Amino acid sequence: MAQRSIRIRGARTHNLKSVDLDVPRGRVTVFVGLSGSGKSSLVFDTVAAEAGHQLNETFPPFTRNRLPRWRRPEADRIDGLSPVVVIDQRRLGGNARSTVGTATDAWTYLRLLFSRVGRPYVGESNHFSFNDPAGMCPTCAGLGEVVVSAVERFLDPDRSLKDGAILLPGFGDGGYWYDRYASVGGFDADTPLRDWTAQQREALLYGGERAARLGGGVPKDYEGVVERFERIYLRTPDHLSDRKREVIARFTRSDGCPDCRGDRLKPESRSATVRGRTIGELARMEIGELADWVPGVTEPAVAPVVAALRARLDAMVTIGLGYLHLGRVTTTLSGGESQRVKTVKHLGSSLIEMLYVFDEPTVGLHPADVEAMTTLLRRLRDKGNTVLVVEHDPAVMAVADRVVEIGPGAGDRGGELVFQGTFAGLRRAATPTAAALSRPRPEPAAPRTARGRHTVTGATRNNLRNLTVDIPAGVLTVLTGVAGSGKSSLAAELLAQHGGVSVDQRPVSAGRRSTPVTYTGVAAAIRRLFARRNGVPAALFSPNSAGGCPDCGGLGVRYTDLAFLDGQETTCDGCRGRRFTAEALRHRVDGLSIADVDDLTVTEALHRLGDATIAAALGHLDEAGLGYLRLGQPLSTLSGGECQRVKIARELRVAAGPTLYVLDEPTTGLHLRDVDTLLEVLGALIDRGHTVVVVEHHLDVIRRADWLIDLGPGPGRRGGRILYQGPVADITGTATARALREAAPA
Repeated sequence: MAQRSIRIRGARTHNLKSVDLDVPRGRVTVFVGLSGSGKSSLVFDTVAAEAGHQLNETFPPFTRNRLPRWRRPEADRIDGLSPVVVIDQRRLGGNARSTVGTATDAWTYLRLLFSRVGRPYVGESNHFSFNDPAGMCPTCAGLGEVVVSAVERFLDPDRSLKDGAILLPGFGDGGYWYDRYASVGGFDADTPLRDWTAQQREALLYGGERAARLGGGVPKDYEGVVERFERIYLRTPDHLSDRKREVIARFTRSDGCPDCRGDRLKPESRSATVRGRTIGELARMEIGELADWVPGVTEPAVAPVVAALRARLDAMVTIGLGYLHLGRVTTTLSGGESQRVKTVKHLGSSLIEMLYVFDEPTVGLHPADVEAMTTLLRRLRDKGNTVLVVEHDPAVMAVADRVVEIGPGAGDRGGELVFQGTFAGLRRAATPTAAALSRPRPEPAAPRTARGRHTVTGATRNNLRNLTVDIPAGVLTVLTGVAGSGKSSLAAELLAQHGGVSVDQRPVSAGRRSTPVTYTGVAAAIRRLFARRNGVPAALFSPNSAGGCPDCGGLGVRYTDLAFLDGQETTCDGCRGRRFTAEALRHRVDGLSIADVDDLTVTEALHRLGDATIAAALGHLDEAGLGYLRLGQPLSTLSGGECQRVKIARELRVAAGPTLYVLDEPTTGLHLRDVDTLLEVLGALIDRGHTVVVVEHHLDVIRRADWLIDLGPGPGRRGGRILYQGPVADITGTATARALREAAPA
């Protein structure tokens, strides 16, 4: 008889404290707890890691060496596993050639359709692939864009040639090319270019007939600035020096391909039609609209292709991606959108008894859209699969068959099983999540008074409809609206027009040597403190410099590559895991060695290290609710919510003068209780004179906003308009207003 549960015994990965747990198979189990409590350590780094490792072990060494590596968890025993599918928030990789269509295989079906019933006949399906020489536009190599000279950046009109009016490297006074222009009879090297005629400036840039018309000693073989730049930098072999790459980045921009105009394909492939539409037109059509168009292809010979394509498109609509189009480049998707794109392939799968693991699947979803995601989770379960979800949204907890809480605190104060049962049982329990669920929701606070404004003018990015909007300065503004309504586009336009600091969902550096103190800049101050107190060089207290153990390079561990087997990581015999040389460890500050400091938590260090610079920097980490982190803890062990707050803590430290901060869903990975801490941190930024703009769906953050801008009414082409702007208390008639009303404080 098949085992009816996943049995976990003695799980000790990261901060887990020998957790014993039975997770029911064939059910939806939601794991909750404070940020950093150990949820992800249990679900991803223990259960999913062991399932992935055991599956890899069934393949021969040659294949195994090319599969994703799974590090075996620290646990006594894990039984009852199935093949695992991990659907996390990591943004889809790739480059400009990776699109929503290629990532979901919808483009494959569409290419096949055009190769069979497209007229005129072009060829096999690879003739409709922009990643295949048979189909790609020869002008842009299938990218839909070309690199062109940003001529507007070449000249400074307020300077003369002698003063360096040509901004390109080597073209200024004394530069290699300078004499070629300063000596031309038709150009005055001492007069600012602004005082030249338009004809003279064009002759300088483009040469050719424009220069010939000037006369006045301009040689027949004169080469304009643009032509010379493009010959030197753009018509060179692919292998460019770093210096040339930097120049190209500064003085070029991407433009739509003049031949394919973004369709990416050869002329003959662009000309074929099905039901009067080219494949390029369909690539730009919203997926929801495309899903309605596809059934109109009724030729019996392609019925299986039509059915497969329609199923894939319907799946995307089901999980709230109907506003995207197949030509959308995957690198432009948010973390939540990336996660839902990854899910698409599994909706139509006929596999059963799989193990699906989700990381906060409601990220990026408006409260009005969450039901579509919970329906998806139940569909996967009802097909006979086991679904594990790490989540903070009560709406997801409510549909779970089992809720498991890990805690009670974060870091060393977490890692224990504090509850397992139904959602109703959780609400009656004495746990941090139960307390957060039962506490009264905050009423909208009295708005702060704005200190000026940032005006966004004529915004047309993505689906924005020529918006002009004022963003108040010196307060907290929240951009809301359903997924795809234009919030992130408006935030990006705000940054483009006014500058500022973007704190987005992308992970912080997570190398082995990167820790909270190195990322926030505290490490240097700690080294200086040790150097000052002991009269030795500061480099002695860096594991990456003179103080690092020579045997392990300052890592504290030795790594052995075992080819197709998991690499083996062992404690360094030379330093016994302390990372430093004996000489470095000999020096003390208040009885602590430099390695002892790494073992302190942020809160402990605030009390033990008597240095104002260190205290100021660590205080920001403590303010951000990260006092439990150890100073030497690798960033690779931090949860998504912790990484986000480390970023904010660094901004609190380095902020100088009034700054515009734009945050993209900062509640990602945050427990309900941690949201209050986040709001306090944002309030600290505002109290320092900064402006904070947040793209957010969390209702507690929306309630605490000083100013609300609600976009919609729908996603994609049905959005891009401002439905409301003003105080939170006055919003009515929108999806956000309904969500606030339905979740109003009792």
